[in-house]
Amino acid sequence: MGVDRSVTVKLDEELRERLQALAKAQDRSPHWLLRKAIEQFVEREEKREALRQDTLKAWEVYQRDGLHATLEEVDAWLARLEAGEDAKAPECHK
Repeated sequence: MGVDRSVTVKLDEELRERLQALAKAQDRSPHWLLRKAIEQFVEREEKREALRQDTLKAWEVYQRDGLHATLEEVDAWLARLEAGEDAKAPECHK
């Protein structure tokens, strides 16, 4: 990793007090809690963005090729999987 750089975040008094109370209750520093919160937020948003990009790519492929499986076909497949069967995914078709 590179050099750590400080970032300033302005918090209103109420939120700052809540953060202090939570840090004290968890025997952690407010800095530690903020780092964890930001880390979790960034990881969640990266996953959300990856899903969004995958969805856009899938939509482009569908528009180009028209291949798909119907809701009924997928639902039946998922029901078989849930029942413990080793079922193959439905074939895509036009």
